[in-house]
Amino acid sequence: MNVMEKRCLVDVQQLGHVYGTAGGAERRVLDNVCMRLDDGEVVGLLGRSGSGKSTLLRSIAGLISPSVGEVDFPLDAQGLPSSVRMVFQSFALFPWLTVLQNVEVGLEALGVAAPERRRRALAAIDLIGLDGFESAFPKELSGGMRQRVGLARALVVAPDVLLMDEPFSALDVLTAETLRTDLLELWREGCMPIKSILMVTHNIEEAVLMCDRILIFSSNPGRIQREITVDLRQPRHRSDPAFQALVEHIYVQMAGGADSDSPRQGVFAGSDVGMVLPSISSNALAGLIEAVQEQPYQGRADLRELTGALRSSASDLFPVAEVLQLLRLAEMHDGHITLLPAGQRYAQSDVDARKQLFAQQLLKYVPLVSHVRRVLDDRPTRTAPARRFRDQLEDFMSAHDAAMTLDCATQWGRYAELFAYDEVADLFSLDNPS
Repeated sequence: MNVMEKRCLVDVQQLGHVYGTAGGAERRVLDNVCMRLDDGEVVGLLGRSGSGKSTLLRSIAGLISPSVGEVDFPLDAQGLPSSVRMVFQSFALFPWLTVLQNVEVGLEALGVAAPERRRRALAAIDLIGLDGFESAFPKELSGGMRQRVGLARALVVAPDVLLMDEPFSALDVLTAETLRTDLLELWREGCMPIKSILMVTHNIEEAVLMCDRILIFSSNPGRIQREITVDLRQPRHRSDPAFQALVEHIYVQMAGGADSDSPRQGVFAGSDVGMVLPSISSNALAGLIEAVQEQPYQGRADLRELTGALRSSASDLFPVAEVLQLLRLAEMHDGHITLLPAGQRYAQSDVDARKQLFAQQLLKYVPLVSHVRRVLDDRPTRTAPARRFRDQLEDFMSAHDAAMTLDCATQWGRYAELFAYDEVADLFSLDNPS
């Protein structure tokens, strides 16, 4: 299609969203997001967990109302706004309905007559490769087949825009690759009744494989950090040097490379005691340190190579690496993770020495942990109810984030033997630490 013939299907202007209540604990997940989706393109939203990508997608789908800004659907030549449908990560099928009935649901809601409903549903089922399974129930289908049903249900109403929220992440590697390839072939051959695709993904290679443009999101709050145009002809091949180079470039951007527009700051929302902590275990932190320290990396590893070696993904690895940065045990730069001197000492130490070093870094760089320890030291009973700290955190963040943050600080503090915690009494104490 000629570029001049393309029209805007979705126009997002200065969109922002806040979770929480006005005057209470709030968390800004999106801030001043501006983007457009044009006819004939596949656009990917890429970034770490919690960067607001799914919130943006749900705002476009009309599932939530953004706090500020607007989503506009420009009119076509017939004076009609762009229509959208969404495919979810979790399949979202009705278990008591057959494949055919699940696909017909959207048409029934639109008031389409039964004969036409059946004709269009059967055509959609055939299109996505499930011919012969019309009378099957979701429990009889594999994960990949269930996701195909979800895709057929979205396509059967012929939307202009298909929204996909990590549509392949719940599938095994081979099934995801098959469905991804089939979807791309249907798109390239013009078999699907849609004009554009907007997808959320955590998989960098998937984004390069499928998308014409990639929007990389930063976190806390979520903003578009960079837009990358993928100038590679379809079909694309992972072995292509240009493909590999672009994947590497994106890893550098997401890991705070020298040519990145955004420094690796503000990864954790809030400041001081009110910093939101992620749900990352001390075992995960120790495991990444050990992996980087061992052969062949010897303290400095290419993040892309490391994700492959650990059979992980960027979305899984980056949050762990970011906590290591917070604790000054490692740093990310130019697409690499490098152990700092404290991280190297940790890798080379025995269990007790590791706990002592971890305790030192926690007290120095995680204000909530040092705050809990200070309160316990100052009290004659050397105890404090956990509720006290949750209530304090809820002055800075939502109740959910407060619970997650205190749980994380508790797990880290217990590992470092800075304090003990009694789950039954919901009480912190200095019973165990010396």
